[in-house]
Parts: sequence; structure tokens; C-alpha cells
Amino acid sequence: MSDLNVLGGPLEPCGTDPMTGFHRDGDCSCGPEDVGLHAVCAVMTREFLDHQAAVGNDLSTPRPEFSFPGLRPGDRWCVVAARWLQAYADGVVAPVVLASTNQRALEVVPREALGAAGVDVPDDPGSLV
Repeated sequence: MSDLNVLGGPLEPCGTDPMTGFHRDGDCSCGPEDVGLHAVCAVMTREFLDHQAAVGNDLSTPRPEFSFPGLRPGDRWCVVAARWLQAYADGVVAPVVLASTNQRALEVVPREALGAAGVDVPDDPGSLV
């Protein structure tokens, strides 16, 4: 069975440059082994990356041993739902690609919060920086 997005449709890819997802397959699918629930397809902003580093979740530094390239503003990444919600509560909202956000994110994040942060990703995501 395929994962669904928070809109109720098929889960669309989140990003392939860099390759995202718990399984590094480009989408925010969440299997039983994904205890962190990497379900929210977020578009990175400098503010979000800085906030995550400040709370101990450095997403900018490359970690080749984990096939992690380090993220830059404009990158799309499947983030842990609780980490996205933490940033949201702190007033640091990373835009969310709703069609690419797994419906399992709703186990942690209120639908209203995701909807308020929802964006269509432009051809040049760098414009969201």
C-alpha cells in the first residue's frame, strides 16, 4: 500500500537534490523502522536551519558517514515531525510541501499548522530563502 499525503492523495516526491527521505528514496514515506517520523517535506530556510542547529539538530553540516550532504536554504528535506513542530512553536516556520508531506505527520503536527505553512514549490526554491 502506498503512503498518502496530508491532503489525502498519493504521496508525491519531496526532493532528490539532495536525496531525502528516511530511506533516501526522495519521498517522506514512513515505515515502522522510522521511529523519528521523517514525515514533513519542508523547504529549508536560513532561519529554520539556524534554529535547528541551536536546538541540537545540525542540518547544515555534511555527515558523509550517514549519506547526509548538509542542507542549504532552498533544499527540500523530510524532517522529523516533532522537530518541525518545535520550530513552529518557536515562531520559526519552514514552508511545507503538503502534497509531499506524509499523512503520518498528523500524528504529531496539527493540520492547521501544516496548512498555514503550506507552499507550492516554485521552479527556483532559492526564492524562498
